[in-house]
Amino acid sequence: MPVIPFSHSWPYDKQYQDIYLHECPFCGADQVLTHMKIRDLNDAKDGIKKQLNLPCCHGRLTILEADEDYFWTNKPLREDR
Repeated sequence: MPVIPFSHSWPYDKQYQDIYLHECPFCGADQVLTHMKIRDLNDAKDGIKKQLNLPCCHGRLTILEADEDYFWTNKPLREDR
């Protein structure tokens, strides 16, 4: 699989069984509590593609992979630098 560019990543935070985005990449809302389950996060860490619908603005992320800090998606979420 080709390397996913950093512009296609977005940070998340796991607190207990909850998964938060520090900021929504679409509407800019702060501390967005997602509906993602821990098993779905573990699947994403194993390279299984997951859809994440954001409750703040109903934007959708297609997560290709995840690591301990970032979701890696199929489209750019920030500008390349």
